[in-house]
Amino acid sequence: MVRAVRGMRDILPQDARMWRHVEDMIQGVIASFAYEEVRLPLLEFTELFARGVGEATDIVEKEMYTLADRDGDSLSLRPEGTASCVRALEESGLLYNQNQRVTYAGPMFRYEKPQKGRYRQFYQIGAEAFGFAGPDVDAELIAIGAACWKALGISQHISLEVNSLGSNEARIAYKEALVAYLTPLKEQLDEDSQRRLLSNPMRILDSKNPATQGLLKLSPQLPDFVDEESKAHFQQLLKILDAMGITYKVNPNLVRGLDYYTHTVFEWVTQDLGSQGAVCAGGRYDGLVKQLGGRNTPAVGFAIGLDRVVLLCELVKLEVKQSADLYICVLGDELRSKGMILARQLRDEMPQTSVRLHMGGGNFKKQLKRADASGATWAILYGEEEAASGELSLKHLRDVSVGQVKLRVEQIAQRITSSI
Repeated sequence: MVRAVRGMRDILPQDARMWRHVEDMIQGVIASFAYEEVRLPLLEFTELFARGVGEATDIVEKEMYTLADRDGDSLSLRPEGTASCVRALEESGLLYNQNQRVTYAGPMFRYEKPQKGRYRQFYQIGAEAFGFAGPDVDAELIAIGAACWKALGISQHISLEVNSLGSNEARIAYKEALVAYLTPLKEQLDEDSQRRLLSNPMRILDSKNPATQGLLKLSPQLPDFVDEESKAHFQQLLKILDAMGITYKVNPNLVRGLDYYTHTVFEWVTQDLGSQGAVCAGGRYDGLVKQLGGRNTPAVGFAIGLDRVVLLCELVKLEVKQSADLYICVLGDELRSKGMILARQLRDEMPQTSVRLHMGGGNFKKQLKRADASGATWAILYGEEEAASGELSLKHLRDVSVGQVKLRVEQIAQRITSSI
């Protein structure tokens, strides 16, 4: 038997209902902030991510799925969405002297060690804002995250961490000081940190190794290198968050793993999913548009990790709508076509109600068991007696006090919709 590729997984019906609910809730919140949707390709030229994400990052060095097409071009499955989003808007002329607020969703791909909450094909919903230099748009994106967690009922399981990386020049100066401090201590660092020392030293701050964290206690501190303009931007952001009642923690070791970040960075994290704590991360990347061939354009955005948000929603036992609202039980082969006509009529009259028609035969008792298992709220019994009288039996499956009533077809839609 052919099996799924390691790190790729199927999302089956019993789980897909939760996924659809989470996606709809998050996308609904983002849409309420008037962010416009863009749809991006899965494949891009490898150069896009090498230039945008950073050649020395773990993503580009060892995590991308890269292939050569028949023309010999190097292509990669997208490992993240921001670089693709910038490329799409810049290529289409939508960033020159314009402001844009956009959102996207879909699978990303990284060759990582699979574990709970971390997969080689994973799903993100992102939001990006271009052309806004002030801290107010940073706060707006953070507020979108807060609104998403509230809508899903998981706010108490997620906390916000924020930091400022300063300008690009400040970041470079800090990197140099950090490398100078850690180089004599290289042999005491964990293996990943030794590799990152020359390629991506700021990622060492993210190390989970206790010995490495111990060495970092006496290392140069990033806030000491942040320029005054960036400090003012960050303080304004914190004031806005305070005014909005959004609780946060300033984490000076929060640096993010992608080279394009400057100034504000933030993460929404949880303690309830083990080591996979980040459920949403983002920040400001004012230099990325120019780096990819455009003009200097202030920009900020985030990506929500759907895999982990779904895990949190399952943890809090979030209730989601079943696939069927109304289940039609039909008794007798001669009524099968009339049952299909009835189902079509009810779907037309109640477009927001899902209707499932029983198939496979069996008596009413057997069909009602199927109806109950489907999660439907209502069941219609349609047999010879109902066909002769012109009235159908409508049964409430979740509240015995409502019981069962006889109604004509045109009355059923009114009865069901009035109870919602």
